[in-house]
Amino acid sequence: MTNYLDFEKPLAEIEGKAAELRAMARAGEGVDVEAEAGALDKKAAELLKDMYRDLSAWRKCQVARHPERPHCQDYIKALFTEYTPLAGDRNFADDHAVMGGLARLDDQPVVVIGQEKGSDTKSRIERNFGMARPEGYRKAIRLMEMADKFNLPIITLVDTPGAYPGKGAEERGQSEAIARSTEKCLQVGVPLISVIIGEGGSGGAVAFATGNRVAMLEHSVYSVITPEGCASILWKDAEKMREAAEALRLTAQDLKRLGVVDHVIDEPMGGAHRDGRAAINAVGVTLRKLLGELKGKDRGALIRDRREKFLAMGDKGLAA
Repeated sequence: MTNYLDFEKPLAEIEGKAAELRAMARAGEGVDVEAEAGALDKKAAELLKDMYRDLSAWRKCQVARHPERPHCQDYIKALFTEYTPLAGDRNFADDHAVMGGLARLDDQPVVVIGQEKGSDTKSRIERNFGMARPEGYRKAIRLMEMADKFNLPIITLVDTPGAYPGKGAEERGQSEAIARSTEKCLQVGVPLISVIIGEGGSGGAVAFATGNRVAMLEHSVYSVITPEGCASILWKDAEKMREAAEALRLTAQDLKRLGVVDHVIDEPMGGAHRDGRAAINAVGVTLRKLLGELKGKDRGALIRDRREKFLAMGDKGLAA
């Protein structure tokens, strides 16, 4: 059963009617409804295209959070072979919001690290909805250090509303862990490619996405704060999230113009949740392309390229 977003309700009605007609045809012999159902399918396709032609920033937030959107483990399973998960930060615990390990992209050995939100109630609780605790960032640091030692490219898949703000996380040094992870991203002498596959929230995302190349899926979002959080601070009203989303410039298209991300990956019509396989394949094509761009660069050049990229952010203003 398709999970429709609020703005997709007209589409749900049309597709629902087409499904009802086909169910009637299956239940009663001799009932030919295919022509009418086909007309509804065509109307639904046109409406879908019209809806997604120019999504507002807030609607992109809704699409980026869609529960049926492919998650980190879906990308790892589909794109990588010989994936060997590595667990724990060798200090406190294993954070299930962060997954990572050794793998191969085609024949290229890599280290892949990502945030996993979970796909049902049980897994979402286990994964803490993709919100990492300090031990998650320290696990990522450990994996990046290993990649650097063995000269393996690093691929990070970012999908988090932000770092977990709980009392225990703060007691164990949440901000320090995020800062150390960001620092490690800047220090490694191997190619580091980051892809925002859903939400890129605050420092919890930056700690994984300080890469030589940063790509975003077409309907993903990347921001210092959620629209609801921003609205609560600025207007004391979380319901002003639509205005906040526009002001935050959090869409892939805005961030590409501002020079924050390097590449925008097209999604299937209607978003990645409508055709997960196509979205995953598109990410795979981009990863191979970006790895090719960085192949052959020496350690010093990769570190310098990464540092200069982030020091230059802000040069392209809104008026540029």
